Amino acid sequence: MTQGRNGASEFSDRGAPSGDVYEWFTRGTRLLREGSPAAAAALLERAAQAEPESCSIREALARAQFNSRRYIEAAGSFQWIVDANPVEDYAYYGLGMARWRTGDVEGAQEPLAVAVAMRPDLRHYVSALKQVRATLRARHA
Repeated sequence: MTQGRNGASEFSDRGAPSGDVYEWFTRGTRLLREGSPAAAAALLERAAQAEPESCSIREALARAQFNSRRYIEAAGSFQWIVDANPVEDYAYYGLGMARWRTGDVEGAQEPLAVAVAMRPDLRHYVSALKQVRATLRARHA
């Protein structure tokens, strides 16, 4: 059971998180920042169920899933963001990284290339794409 700063439980007696959607989101992002991605994902999943159209909740959830090594779920969450808002470079990057971590190196290439096209100034985007392409070249050699 997760406890808040004042020692109170983050969840009600029924197993649902206490508070409202905004509180779930803020607690979830705080837990993610503090290095507890699995606990963050639990709160953020509830928030996403309550507010299924919120891109900010979905992005935080995708990050929590990724950091919890739930790469298939993270890929699905990042894909949802890309589908809902195709100008989100970070969602393309996250989708590519999640696919890469699942072993789908070919599937990682396109979203990483889109992220780099949108933000060529971000070195970690460029580096990830270069690594994926190098892996693909080595596999096809």
